[in-house]
Amino acid sequence: MKRFAALFDSLDQTTKTSQKQRILVDYFREVPPEDASWAIYFLSGEKLSRLVKGSELRGWAAEASRLPLWLVEESYDLVGDLAETCALLVSQKEMLSEELSLDELVQRCLSTFRERDEIARKEFLLQMWSSLGDTERFLFNKILTGGFRVGVSKKLVIKSLSVVLDQPEATIAHRLTGTIVPSSGLFTMLTQESNPEAGIGHPYPFFLAYPLEREPENLGVVSEWFIEWKWDGIRAQIVKRNGEILLWSRGEEAIGESFPEIIEMASHLPDGTVLDGELLAWKNNEPLDFSKLQRRLQRKRVGPKMIAEIPMLFMSYDILEHAGTDIRGKPLSARRAQLEILFENVVEGIPGIALSPTVSCESWEEVQNLRGEARTRKVEGVMLKNACSPYRVGRIKGDWWKWKVDPLSLDMVLTYAQKGHGRRANVFSDYTFGIWKDGELVTAAKAYSGLTDEEMMEVDRFVRQNTVQRFGPVRAVVPELVFEIAFDSVQASTRHRSGIALRFPRMKRLRRDKRAEQADSLEAAQKLL
Repeated sequence: MKRFAALFDSLDQTTKTSQKQRILVDYFREVPPEDASWAIYFLSGEKLSRLVKGSELRGWAAEASRLPLWLVEESYDLVGDLAETCALLVSQKEMLSEELSLDELVQRCLSTFRERDEIARKEFLLQMWSSLGDTERFLFNKILTGGFRVGVSKKLVIKSLSVVLDQPEATIAHRLTGTIVPSSGLFTMLTQESNPEAGIGHPYPFFLAYPLEREPENLGVVSEWFIEWKWDGIRAQIVKRNGEILLWSRGEEAIGESFPEIIEMASHLPDGTVLDGELLAWKNNEPLDFSKLQRRLQRKRVGPKMIAEIPMLFMSYDILEHAGTDIRGKPLSARRAQLEILFENVVEGIPGIALSPTVSCESWEEVQNLRGEARTRKVEGVMLKNACSPYRVGRIKGDWWKWKVDPLSLDMVLTYAQKGHGRRANVFSDYTFGIWKDGELVTAAKAYSGLTDEEMMEVDRFVRQNTVQRFGPVRAVVPELVFEIAFDSVQASTRHRSGIALRFPRMKRLRRDKRAEQADSLEAAQKLL
């Protein structure tokens, strides 16, 4: 555990990617497989489900620090992170009789907090708080609260393991795609040159497109590119191997329980098939609002009524595995031809699946005109894919581009604010915005991205100086600041008082040139529905 805490401190003290990689390489070369497995798990963004309630932590921190509970609550409000607050309020008073490894500490946490009563849980926690060093105590709290975050990406973990294990990055990425099960076997599995277990049920790492950064004419001849619609759904892979069918989201979650009709459809696919595509809520031969898809995604069990109300479609645009063979290295033109054969001979006419159409254009001007039709077709724009491109790993420039329509925007008034998380834990950086309805501001959006650090500090000062009411961590402010809020689309919603919800809202700019009464009205927003 001391070594893992030292790793965390070292990573936290540098912003250089090359230095972070060297630190990770040194760590993975030194630690036993059990600790390496848990480190891979946490550093890859995985986390345990919360093992302890926040109210319990605050109460036990008050007892351990001999502070009144209200002062612990105030400290939490100031720090913005409960794990960090508790780690700061208590201090090390004794040394453990034995030095725990990361694996041993996690296993004790799991067995204690899942299997023992409150008295035993409290006794164990107070003992750990009293005997762990500052960073170890903080990490211990993070493990318990299920909010573990470290300033490295999964991609950097993969690059580091590739160096340590002398394996291609693509191989490591594939083996770490899907559900990561922390155990000594995880690290051992990564070291095997031939690993049949890693392939069973696992999706492939997703190949992601870059936003088009310049005029499409710079890409060369239009005939060398596949042009498709940019669907507004959930990126997913269907994996069928050894008779098992799994549906994976881009976030590497198995989501088949939410979409049983897609699993049923996939039963018609040949064994050894992996399809890449988009999950869409689809009815009357057109996509439904993304909010409908979210309703399906949020349910683990879906009954016939919801299936009838919000039917689903898997819009397939690539095939990654055919007859059990990985064909990602073939050019897109060859993979597309194989996908078309599959549809023609096997799945054509089967409900729940469709072949994403390609669009023929003679010039880039035609492509631009096509993009202009996106909103009327209920899509986000167009995709441009090089016909010679293999299916790569991650977001790589050059082969796949997404050319989305320009965002919509409305001028809205800041009404509420609360502090953020991480480096923004002490800054009011999460905002709620309102628009006018019958002379009253009604909530229509929340946003936290788009401002520079200087602008955010300016807004933070405004919030502190213009708070009119408090609701726990949320502050109501004088309605004066106007922001231009950019977003992708507007949908009807019961979540906000305005009756609308914005898709991907972000702050485009602070409108210092406008007064609050000049902000947009609900009527203007409804015209965009």
